[in-house]
Amino acid sequence: MKKKALGRGLASLIPSINKFYGEDVVVTIPLDKIKPNRFQSRKKFNEEKLRELANSIKKHGLVQPILIATSVVPGEYEIIAGERRFRASKLAGREDIKAIVKQFTDDKQSFDLALIENIQRENLDPIEEAKAFKRFIEEFKHTHDQIAEVVGKERSVVSNALRLLSLPDNVQSLISDGKITPGHGRMLAGIENSEDMIRVVSRILSENLSVRAVEKLASELKFKKRAVKQKKQEVELVHLKENLQIKFGSKVNIVGNSKKGKIEIYYYSLIDLERIINELKIILT
Repeated sequence: MKKKALGRGLASLIPSINKFYGEDVVVTIPLDKIKPNRFQSRKKFNEEKLRELANSIKKHGLVQPILIATSVVPGEYEIIAGERRFRASKLAGREDIKAIVKQFTDDKQSFDLALIENIQRENLDPIEEAKAFKRFIEEFKHTHDQIAEVVGKERSVVSNALRLLSLPDNVQSLISDGKITPGHGRMLAGIENSEDMIRVVSRILSENLSVRAVEKLASELKFKKRAVKQKKQEVELVHLKENLQIKFGSKVNIVGNSKKGKIEIYYYSLIDLERIINELKIILT
């Protein structure tokens, strides 16, 4: 029996090497052996731009290889960077794609690189970016400072991005779709009352309000809420004062607010003082 050529057997197992890409080897991998990244932060892909890229790949080929890592499933790979190129290649009818295969010691390395690649290419919308930062915290126990170091941004940028996740889902969607800016979102995050927030969002959309204008509105709402709360506390203190005056049968004065203060009970003779003291003993025992 004639033996099969050894080279052909190896070719079915090992991707062909096309060239060296810097220090990394660029190989050709069948598209059906590649899966999206489990840690992909980007959730939306513009279909029109994908078609444009697919047409470009049909005419000129893929200029830049994608970055992949070996999967937990033998013989399969997971995308680290370049899912858009991967999708466009499939759309272009390609059966394989040029790729650089990386080896990672843990999931954190894979997630770090996938996030950095997306951020550097500005592929993530503000909400996707914030959710990626949140995953850093929840899954890999990163601090805000550590995230900032990984992605090359200021700590305040990370903290401000995470504030957007406190907004209702419908407002987050408006930010993702570019209908309002992250700056608007940060100002809206300071509005506690949901009805007030809805009214301000409506004005942003209908009047094209600037971030500064929204900041002013949020400040006015906060001041109004504080004034209403203070007024309510004052009414409650007046009622309490009246009840104490009835209880002790004497003038009572309350000085302070809901956090701290003092109660003054007036007496007009020693007999009056003893009577008040006896009332206090009854209350305190």
